[in-house]
Amino acid sequence: MDTKKLNLTNIPKEKFALAGEDRRITDTKFETKPVGYFKDAFNRFKKNKSSLVAAIIILLLFLYALIVPFFSNYNVNFRDGYYKMLLPKSKIFSFLGWDGCSWYTVSQAGYDSYSAIGYEYGSSAVRKVEEPIVEEGTGKTYYKIYLDSYEKVGFAYVDLTEDEFEALKDYQNRTGIQVCYPIPENYKMSYQSVANSANLWYKLADTSSTTTGAALNHDADGNPIFENNYIVKESQTYGRYDSLRIAGDDGGKNGKSWYVYSIKNQTGYRVRVLYSAYYKYKNGFEANHLFGTNQHGQDIFVCLAVGARLSFLLAIAVSILNFFIGVSYGSVEGYYGGAIDLILERISDILSSVPFIVVATLFQLHLANKVGAVPSLLFAFVLTGWIGIAHRVRTQFYRFKNSEYVLAARTLGARDSRLIFRHVLPNSLGTIITGTVLIIPGVIFSESMLTYLGIVNLETSGLTSIGTMLSNGQAYLSTYPHIIAFPAVFISLLEISFNLFGNGLRDAFNPSLRGAEE
Repeated sequence: MDTKKLNLTNIPKEKFALAGEDRRITDTKFETKPVGYFKDAFNRFKKNKSSLVAAIIILLLFLYALIVPFFSNYNVNFRDGYYKMLLPKSKIFSFLGWDGCSWYTVSQAGYDSYSAIGYEYGSSAVRKVEEPIVEEGTGKTYYKIYLDSYEKVGFAYVDLTEDEFEALKDYQNRTGIQVCYPIPENYKMSYQSVANSANLWYKLADTSSTTTGAALNHDADGNPIFENNYIVKESQTYGRYDSLRIAGDDGGKNGKSWYVYSIKNQTGYRVRVLYSAYYKYKNGFEANHLFGTNQHGQDIFVCLAVGARLSFLLAIAVSILNFFIGVSYGSVEGYYGGAIDLILERISDILSSVPFIVVATLFQLHLANKVGAVPSLLFAFVLTGWIGIAHRVRTQFYRFKNSEYVLAARTLGARDSRLIFRHVLPNSLGTIITGTVLIIPGVIFSESMLTYLGIVNLETSGLTSIGTMLSNGQAYLSTYPHIIAFPAVFISLLEISFNLFGNGLRDAFNPSLRGAEE
């Protein structure tokens, strides 16, 4: 630009005007609310969809562990010897195959035996059956059947006192629900020789056989012919035998004879009952296990919730204790440094070099008998669990303690405690919180590992753990996989969710570390 051609003196004065001559310029009020540190972190966390979904999953699993034991009909103490290893069943999801049934391939004798279960009361344990398969060479016939794991229990013999027997008869007469059924002639033989003897109520073609379903008569189409083999007497009361009159029946009368419904013994009566009806009479509700039952007849749905609750409580307690110990220890190390830092670091190095599994084993051997298995395991986790948090806090203190605002506060006379807890520590909270939260899945996984290996035994009459359920279900992995499947899915889902949740926390509190490893 040629400065000689620019002559400002030639611009008329009226061309100039004051800007805002009648207006006073002041600072304007912010239109939006101020955003604090934690709110800003939360806003960043919400943008991470995977971490948000993981947080929701963790919350749902926690609520499941917290609420289910209070509202379920079952508890860890509830065990049923007849309803062992039942398959998962849900009335809501039965259309998806969650009906307590499974496919089995059985021989002719097995098919006849399962077909007989339920025949007496107009039902069947066999829900579906495919065309029989005849094996070449041997000529043996096999059936593929869709068997109800609840119905296949069928009947059972139970011993009742006289008062209990009278109460059961009163229940039948009052409700019209038949629980007791006639006792077969082969009662003594079958009870001693056959495991499921109460279901052997029909006549066999070969009376010398003691195998359930063996040597049964068949019609021309190959269907089994069931003919009852009940004990009958000419009088209603005969020696040790006693018949039973129920509502809607003729008193068990068969022509001129009477069916026998109970047998007297030294303590009262032995009765043959339809176990599903007896179960409802005894407990007040029908058997319905959402996740099935284990080898002890315990409800897996409730046991898993109780085990998860124990894992959550243990992990949260460990996290809180490790937080306070680690923050205090690391703050002293990082703030004072020098000889104090050197001594404390050597102490933590010695503790961290001791394998955790050795500590847990020694505590269980020598401390669990005095304070219990759970407190002993808690001590083992706390003994060395705080070291990681202490190292993080120490690093953050070395990073911030020489900052200008800390030096300014020290110059103004701030005490060491104020500098630590007011100025340095709040700037380290992001890393500390992330590390503390990630202790929880580590504790849950370690506890499950220790109980799975049998190093720690957390199973009592009213308590169980996820690791214990995994250990007990291992033997049934090929035959009843649901026993181990649900605990395995639970802990896998929990660990994956916590991993994603921890990544989200790290990115929210420390944006500069996004995608990096601390």
